[in-house]
Amino acid sequence: MESLHVYSVLVVLFLTCGAIMATKENNQIIKENNYETKMGLPCVLEAFTSIFKTGSISNKCCGELVVLGKVCHSALVKRTLENPLFKDLSPATIIAKSIQTWNNCLALIDSPSPSA
Repeated sequence: MESLHVYSVLVVLFLTCGAIMATKENNQIIKENNYETKMGLPCVLEAFTSIFKTGSISNKCCGELVVLGKVCHSALVKRTLENPLFKDLSPATIIAKSIQTWNNCLALIDSPSPSA
């Protein structure tokens, strides 16, 4: 049960992305474009899990992520990494997983759907 609580806290932090610790550049990008409210919570959870833990992201959530845009996606990931709770994570690994998630979603969304 404690891990569920920790996971919930991490999700809330992902949503708020450590605004106090964020750089002005990432904060400004996110704030000016109202990015924090453009993905539904279930998709935020999936994206967070696929980047900061081990998991996959559904087609639906890939669609929401791609609509969000690469600039926002990158800014949110970088801002989350700036939070002290994530100090033990390797930024290079997280950024690589973030890029992989983005590229996988982009390829999925861009690929033509099979004919029925």
